[in-house]
Amino acid sequence: MDKPSGQKRVGAADFKARCLEYIDQVKETRAEYIVTRHGEPVARLVPIETNKPASFIGCMRGTVLSFDRPFDPVPAVWSIDQPGDEL
Repeated sequence: MDKPSGQKRVGAADFKARCLEYIDQVKETRAEYIVTRHGEPVARLVPIETNKPASFIGCMRGTVLSFDRPFDPVPAVWSIDQPGDEL
């Protein structure tokens, strides 16, 4: 089985000794590492895919399922409509 380009093989003992260096490399250069034990691959260290934060504009698109008459008054009693609550 061929290793994909961009992936480097690292022995488990070397990975244990230099783990934080490898993590920094993955973060900075998006390198990928395959950790081996006795020559056999046992783990893969890869960068995570970060989701970009959604834009505030349009982030609620598609969330209203149905609103037939948006300009009709809301059937509720508001405090401003109550006598004695004038400013």
